[in-house]
Amino acid sequence: MADVSGRTYRSSSASSVHPDRDGARVTGPGRQRNPNAGRYPAEPAPAPPRPRRKRKDPLWAKLLVIVGALLMMGSGGVIVGGKVLLSQATSNVNRRNLLGGAGVAQGSTTSIDGPINLLLVGLDARAKQSSDELVRSDTIVILHVPASHDQAYLVSIPRDARVKIPDYPKTNFTGWSTKINAAFAFGHQGAGTEEEKRARGVELLAMTIRDLVGIQFNGAAIIDFVGFEAVLAALGGVTICVDHRAESIHLAENKDGKLQRVWYDEKAGKVRDILPGYKPVTYQPGCQRLGPQKALDYSRIRKGLPNGDYDRQQHQQQLLKAMAKEATSKGMITDPAKALRVVQAAGKAFTLDTQGIPMEDFIFTLKGVAANDMILVKTNAGKVNPVPGTSDELLTEDSLQMLESVRDGKLLEFLAGHPEFVGKA
Repeated sequence: MADVSGRTYRSSSASSVHPDRDGARVTGPGRQRNPNAGRYPAEPAPAPPRPRRKRKDPLWAKLLVIVGALLMMGSGGVIVGGKVLLSQATSNVNRRNLLGGAGVAQGSTTSIDGPINLLLVGLDARAKQSSDELVRSDTIVILHVPASHDQAYLVSIPRDARVKIPDYPKTNFTGWSTKINAAFAFGHQGAGTEEEKRARGVELLAMTIRDLVGIQFNGAAIIDFVGFEAVLAALGGVTICVDHRAESIHLAENKDGKLQRVWYDEKAGKVRDILPGYKPVTYQPGCQRLGPQKALDYSRIRKGLPNGDYDRQQHQQQLLKAMAKEATSKGMITDPAKALRVVQAAGKAFTLDTQGIPMEDFIFTLKGVAANDMILVKTNAGKVNPVPGTSDELLTEDSLQMLESVRDGKLLEFLAGHPEFVGKA
């Protein structure tokens, strides 16, 4: 049996896998409108075997950088000289249909009309991951652009949110209620090339969100960790405003500023493999310039933060916004060669689905969205809402209404009445 939260077990049947980071069985139906009906009834299940320890890539890893690429033309600045050169610059982007039957294209090949919703999926897959391990979506972000195409919202869905995952005949998966990060995993499992498996994962994840609140997506993207760090390097780092003191469990540093990758032993509750003279990187509150490794590391941290994974979600959103801001900065606009390097790095980093709309048309459609216009949106108003006895999270009624406002193109109206859902930039 394989646990989508990163722990690995063995099983003879994929449909018997109920993933849960802390070993608890995850069961129950999806959303029910009747509050008296019992939203998540329990199902009996045997306790899973003791997990074996393994070293992993970053917990959230592979956060999507497509926002930086899509908004690179923001504020009306034509960085690489128009559609022809832009088309050439993005020609190396890996493009395929990721959404399958869960996607919907709007407009034509020359324009995009109405609200735009893009599903951004970050994966936590190791380079040498065995074939019997499930690959989970550790970061799920909806990039929402209203019909006016002059603003962008980043909405993070908690990876531990309990939802009803539908049946998926392509992998013989029988649906049940569990953490939303399992949706990608159960689409990804089975035969096929890695690209085919990832496309199935995105499709099942998009189907799960569609069944939950009715959102249909105009496009989607997935990215890997190496590509993400490469784009940060091409940008030359970003400026991040640290809100809480945070100690890394992934990077250590010596007195000369040399960085070393380390790993966290969950069982022992300590960082392992720190070399003599090194200590974990610590981020102090305040605005500061962070290089590629540190910027990525900071956005991964959740241990020791007041609101755990909700703080991490906000830091991920901050990093996306910081990248978009850097991509639309004066230095970028006046340095076409650097801009081209960033676009090319982004092109190598992710797989993109624009549902048949040329990527350059997407970019020009969003040229009125400046980096500073990006609004960060919190689910559950940034507060933990656990399922008793498990590590799952429940989406509150207000959160479900917020996602429905994304579906209906009325997110701004919802946020006007619920300012507690707006994240700090």
